[in-house]
Amino acid sequence: MKRLIIALALAFWALGAQAKLEIEIVQGNAAQLPIAIVPFQWRAAGPPPVTGVAEVVSSDLYRSGLFAPVDEEDMVDRPADAESIRFGTWRLLQVDYLVIGWINDSPTGGYDIVYQLFDVHTQERLFSQVTTVGPGDLRFGAHRVADAIYEKLTGVPGAFATRIAYVSATGEGDSLRYELVVADADGFNPITVVGSPEPLLSPAWSPDGERLAYVSFEKGNSAIYVQEVTTGARELVSSGKGINGAPSFSPNGRYMALTLSRSGNPEIYVRELATGQTRQLTSHWSIDTEPAWSPDGDTVYFTSDRSGRPQIYAVPVNGGTAERITREGDYNARATIAPDGASLAVAHGRGNEYRIAVWDMEDERLRVLTPGSLDESPSFAPNGSMILYATREGTRGVLSAVSADGNVRQRIILSEGDVREPAWSPVIR
Repeated sequence: MKRLIIALALAFWALGAQAKLEIEIVQGNAAQLPIAIVPFQWRAAGPPPVTGVAEVVSSDLYRSGLFAPVDEEDMVDRPADAESIRFGTWRLLQVDYLVIGWINDSPTGGYDIVYQLFDVHTQERLFSQVTTVGPGDLRFGAHRVADAIYEKLTGVPGAFATRIAYVSATGEGDSLRYELVVADADGFNPITVVGSPEPLLSPAWSPDGERLAYVSFEKGNSAIYVQEVTTGARELVSSGKGINGAPSFSPNGRYMALTLSRSGNPEIYVRELATGQTRQLTSHWSIDTEPAWSPDGDTVYFTSDRSGRPQIYAVPVNGGTAERITREGDYNARATIAPDGASLAVAHGRGNEYRIAVWDMEDERLRVLTPGSLDESPSFAPNGSMILYATREGTRGVLSAVSADGNVRQRIILSEGDVREPAWSPVIR
C-alpha cells in the first residue's frame, strides 16, 4: 500500500527548485470597478519600505479580478487627506473610487495605517479607518486594508490577509525532497513548515489558522501529524498499521475526520483530538476517503467508489446512512465545502479530463469552472469567493485559482519547481 501511495504521489512531482510565487490574471471580470489607491504618505520615523502599502493593496484588489486599479504613473494628484482631493481630476481619469492615507508610528510600537475610501462621483467618504500592525507587519496590514475596501464595495468579506499551504518537491532521484510550505495568499513570505525525503500529503488547516495537519511517510508508513505553524511543535495523531490519511479539522477544532484502514478497508473515522477517542463513521466494502466537514459540523462529506466510480457522499457526524451527493460525470472527488455550506467544489472527471467544478446543493447542478485537463485538490477561500487548486503546465505542477462563478482565473506560478496539494487558510484574526 505504501508503494502504491508513494508512486501516485511521485507521479505529480516534477524537478526544480523552490522560488517565490507569482500571480498572473488570465481571465478577469468584464465589469471591473475603476479605483485609485494613492501611495500612502510616510509619516513614520525611519525609511519607508521598498514596497509601499498602497502597492500591495492595489495588487490585492487587482488579482481579485473585480477591480481595475489606476497605475501610479497615471495619477496626476497624490493627496493624503480629504481637503487635498480634487474630485474633478479623478472623474476625468474615469475613477469611481479613491483611497488615500498615511502611515504613522503607533504609540504601542509598530505602525498605524490611516486610510479613507471615497466615492468620486458623490464625493462621499465611505469610511475612515485605522489599522495597527507590528513593526514587521506592514504587508499584512496592507492586506487588511484591501480586505476592508473589498468588503465595503462588494458586500463580501475580503480574504487577502490569509495564507495558503502547499507541498513543494525539489531535486531528483535519491535527492528528491518534499517541503510543506506556508505563504501569504499573494505568494509572498514563503516559510517551510516541515521538510522530508519522503512524500508529504494532504495539508489541512485548523479553524484558528495556527496549526496544520498533514500526512508524512518519514517513518515508512503513512502517519498523520498536527504541527504548530509558528513554533514548529508537532504531535503525532495517527500512525496505525495501514492507511492513515486525509485529515480534516472540524469547524470547532475539537475533532478530526480522517481515513484509516484498521479493518483492512479504508473507512472514515472521527477522532476527538483532546482524548484520542476514535469512532468509525462509515462501514462499507468500498474505499471511503477524503472527508470534509460541513460548516455547522453536523455532516462529513467524503469520496467513495461504492457506486462503481468515485463520487461525493455525505454522512451525519452522529451516525446514519450515507447519502450520495454528486451524480454528474464519471468522477467527482476531493470535495471542499463553501463557507456558507450551499455548494461544494470537486475535482470532476469525464474521460481523461479532470477539471474543477462546483456542485450546487439546492439546485443539484454541477458547473465546470476550469479549462485544464488535470486539475485537482480544490480549496475554497474563507470568504467563498475563490477556489485554489492544483494543475499542470507541461511536466510541472502549478497552482491556480478560479472565482466561484468561473468569471475570474489566476495562474499562481512557481518560477522554478513543482507544487501540489494546496490548502487555503481560514481568516487570520
